Amino acid sequence: MTAPVHAAAPAAQDPAQYLSFVLRGEVYAIGILAIKEIIEYGGLTAVPMMPPAIRGVINLRGAVVPVLDLALRFGKPAAEPTKRTCIVIVELALGGVHSVVGLVVDAVNAVQEIAPADIEPPPAFGTAIATPFIAGMGKVDGRFVILLDIDQVLAIEGLGIAAGVEDEAALPA
Repeated sequence: MTAPVHAAAPAAQDPAQYLSFVLRGEVYAIGILAIKEIIEYGGLTAVPMMPPAIRGVINLRGAVVPVLDLALRFGKPAAEPTKRTCIVIVELALGGVHSVVGLVVDAVNAVQEIAPADIEPPPAFGTAIATPFIAGMGKVDGRFVILLDIDQVLAIEGLGIAAGVEDEAALPA
């Protein structure tokens, strides 16, 4: 009689898929399960009294979707949109509430598989963005890709909006 095979153990070591993108010269990635779609940049309607990182809202098939500029959220300078600028639509649960948010990025690269063995923990210092936003550092083709914890990025942003914070710099880093 042979021992039962546990299918769950090997699955935990399977590579996960991430959407990689460029933001002011740095390569970042988000787990593909949070990505709903990628659309062309445009059609934004500005909303008064929002933090600077909130570019506005878009109409996505009849739904109002807020659009966050990740570069501004990470304290990087604003840039004019180019032909490669796009909006990555992410779907997640913020505080138990189903949310859809658009993220402005400079350019989308590709969907990449990264094995758990190729993911290092976030650095304690020396990153251009706040460490709580970083889920890990993925090794791809000999280079590191910053894996974002999109729930943390958007949850912290949401706290500032809910509290009526008008100055993005007043939000916790």
